[in-house]
Amino acid sequence: MNSAEISTSKSLLWLVAVGFFMQTLDATIINTALPAMAASLGESPLRMQSVIVAYALTMAMLIPASGWIADRFGARRVFFLAIVLFVVGSIACASSHGLGQLVAARVLQGAGGAMLLPVGRLALLRSVPRSEFVHAMSFVAIPGLIGPLLGPTLGGWLVQYASWHWIFLINVPVGLAGCIATLKIMPELRATALARFDGAGYALLAFGMVAVSLALDGVSELGLPRVGVLVLMVFGFASLVAYWAHAARRPDPLFSPAMLRIPTYSVGLAGNLFSRLGSGCMPFLVPLLLQVSMGYSPLHAGLTMLPIAMAGMAMKRFAPPLIKRHGYRRVLVVNTVLVGGSMATFALAAPGQPLALLLLQLLVFGAVNSLQFTAMNTVTLRDLTPDMASSGNSLFSMVQMLAMSLAVAAASTVLAGFTELFGKAEPVDTLHAFQATFAGMGLVTIASALIFWHLPHQALLVQPEQPEVSGQG
Repeated sequence: MNSAEISTSKSLLWLVAVGFFMQTLDATIINTALPAMAASLGESPLRMQSVIVAYALTMAMLIPASGWIADRFGARRVFFLAIVLFVVGSIACASSHGLGQLVAARVLQGAGGAMLLPVGRLALLRSVPRSEFVHAMSFVAIPGLIGPLLGPTLGGWLVQYASWHWIFLINVPVGLAGCIATLKIMPELRATALARFDGAGYALLAFGMVAVSLALDGVSELGLPRVGVLVLMVFGFASLVAYWAHAARRPDPLFSPAMLRIPTYSVGLAGNLFSRLGSGCMPFLVPLLLQVSMGYSPLHAGLTMLPIAMAGMAMKRFAPPLIKRHGYRRVLVVNTVLVGGSMATFALAAPGQPLALLLLQLLVFGAVNSLQFTAMNTVTLRDLTPDMASSGNSLFSMVQMLAMSLAVAAASTVLAGFTELFGKAEPVDTLHAFQATFAGMGLVTIASALIFWHLPHQALLVQPEQPEVSGQG
């Protein structure tokens, strides 16, 4: 590889890394801004979850199609379009005057964000030497850790000293620079032989995810009657089951059922979904609790999220030795209980609570949650064969984004139920609703430990070697 090729390769790495940073930053920067956005739009801060759900769900829907779209239209064209959609969606978010407009703009923004990492990863796979691919993906994954670290604090600072509109407008100059860089740096890569896209399977999968998410979100946000929620839920699960029946009959499905016959992959995938269904609500619930019920400013609420990220990064170095010594199954079963238990401790939160105790709660949750992600990610991906690696990682990424969407929707439904139970007249009643919600979602997380108990014995004492490249923790 000559000097010009090395320079182009490094530039491509930075381009993909910045795109990934934009995606992960926007997934978390909005959390501390929800109360201010709600006040500006004339909504209750407890009914703003659809802003997060719309973004995560759109990304989950488009991830399965991203590889085929890049092969069909070319990596440069699709990556450029992804940045344009992301920037246009950001401008539309900042210009929104109602919750419905904001949700629609977040869908557009999520459509762009969904393409950034998968298409960028595909470009690296086809342009970076195989011997350097793991190093390249490790470099690209770093912004995926920095984005969630900066997001809540940056969002709180912008809300407090500017306005919530700037959490979206800051994407515009970065996006414009990314568009110019894409045209100069991104290679025009596409598949020599384009596989047939499984449109029917994709429709079943997408409808199932949307229906289940809307059913959960429908109770608290859409005001759907119980029969409507039940119908959506039944159709959603039926569509998901129908997809796997459809995939079993096709020679080239989106996701092959053969992957689910790998015990570590199937158990890890299910464990990821259900454990994140509980713990994935924390970035949404904690800033709301601090601002709505404990009187924190947006900036202070954002700063209190830093201990979670810092403890999570510190735990990364201890995770491999722990897993090597105790094995995946023991670590995941015990640690899942610890994650749920640390979530449930927030049921003790109150306005007069010492700051040191709150920081301790956040540090403990950040540490055990980071260990959970490391163990879940590595055990899920480690036994995939080379021919299944790309498809398996795409399904894994989709499940992660779906879990984020379902977690926020489920937590909002539980919070709405407890708010109605305790009444809305006094702030203390809102606090009680938050406390009960943390306890309930903690129990949901603890229940998912039963899934990890079914990990095979041969997965007990193997040190993780699979790099975490999915970008979701």
